[in-house]
Amino acid sequence: MHRILILDFGSQFTQLIARRIRELGVYAEILPANSKLEEIRAHQPRGIILSGGPHSVFDPGSPQADPAVMQEGVPVLGICYGMQWMGQVLGGKVEAAHTREYGFMPVNLSDGTSELFKDLGVNEIRTWMSHGDEVKSLPKGFRISANSASGSMAAMENPERHFYAVQFHPEVTHTEHGLDIFRNFLSLCRVNADWDLGDFAEVKAKEIAAQVGEHGHAICALSGGVDSTVAATLVEKAIPGRLHCLYIDSGLQRENESEEVMHSFRDLGLRVTRVDARAEFLGHLAGVADPEQKRKLIGKTFIDIFQREEKRLAKEFSQDGINWLVQGTLYPDVIESMPPPGRGGFSSMIKSHHNVGGLPADMKLKLIEPLRELFKDEVRKLGAKIGVPDRILKRHPFPGPGLAVRCLGEVSEEKLKILRQADKIYIDEIRAAGLYDQIWQAGAILVPVSTVGVMG
Repeated sequence: MHRILILDFGSQFTQLIARRIRELGVYAEILPANSKLEEIRAHQPRGIILSGGPHSVFDPGSPQADPAVMQEGVPVLGICYGMQWMGQVLGGKVEAAHTREYGFMPVNLSDGTSELFKDLGVNEIRTWMSHGDEVKSLPKGFRISANSASGSMAAMENPERHFYAVQFHPEVTHTEHGLDIFRNFLSLCRVNADWDLGDFAEVKAKEIAAQVGEHGHAICALSGGVDSTVAATLVEKAIPGRLHCLYIDSGLQRENESEEVMHSFRDLGLRVTRVDARAEFLGHLAGVADPEQKRKLIGKTFIDIFQREEKRLAKEFSQDGINWLVQGTLYPDVIESMPPPGRGGFSSMIKSHHNVGGLPADMKLKLIEPLRELFKDEVRKLGAKIGVPDRILKRHPFPGPGLAVRCLGEVSEEKLKILRQADKIYIDEIRAAGLYDQIWQAGAILVPVSTVGVMG
């Protein structure tokens, strides 16, 4: 399978670049910009994209790639910071821009002969920019292929070496013809559009079956959300009858949610044990108002119950015990666990994540992460291919700690009852208006004081 490699210099849009490439049927992977050349070569990319980033190339400690990536003989596309880095390492001159360009910016495509802008059908496009530096003089062999309305260089290229760079962000929807620009770059990379989720499901199921073996058993904690349900459905197809699922009813779910998801699990042929832990969760949350403490308590309680139930299931269903744990890890989780210099490694924690931290080491379970190469939209498409119903795939995201994080202050059964009813009324109205599928996430929040003019 042909692939494109994206070197991440810390842009908030890096994952969006990969999604755009995959939309065009080509598999794209992301590595930190400072990855070793040997690791880059191991991926055998047919082309390399240098992402944007929030830094200046002049900043001490700014993200840097090995300049040797420019000698690999494959097409390279630099975006924003990636253009400045390319210009600098190839001998051009980068300076602080006299006029910083942020937001919408018209870009003139010069003489229209660039292969990167081929068949756009226009001489000017509206783009999205966010940069304080700019390439002032070209590296040897390069030419200007676009200029911004303010007169600065918006794109440069060396067609002989297949090096291309743009100062704007083609990956965002604000930029006109962004997908066409990526399509042209892929054409220059001579890649096959052979990324197919149907093939992925078949190959992954065979991998899982081989991984677990003929007699191995696996366990999966289900929330009723998209990720865990799709992961479990795929694993069940791979090792029928040997996947044991747990649904831990914390009492923190929405109105009738537990009954609805259990019905969906049965329809999918999943073997699911429902654990009634409502009293246990409320007992641990009694008197706790701090949101971070609530998250940690809920996470610990989930793990304690899971560990307890795993031991029980292992004795009940398998002579050899359960050896494998299925998790709905997605590609963004993998990327964010390896932050490049200047990004996640130095950022402050805003809140802990209920999926991060892992299970106790003494459980000794080996991981199966069938979705770790996929983005969320791809998981939904995969789910549709393997029979997961729309009522699961189109559900709005819901936090693992449930209504506890939508209830400000201490959590009680009385507050949860009010919040469930309010949330149901709100969501029912959204559905009645035909808006549910157009909204990414919605929900009621219970605050402990009267409020006016609250805006999110």
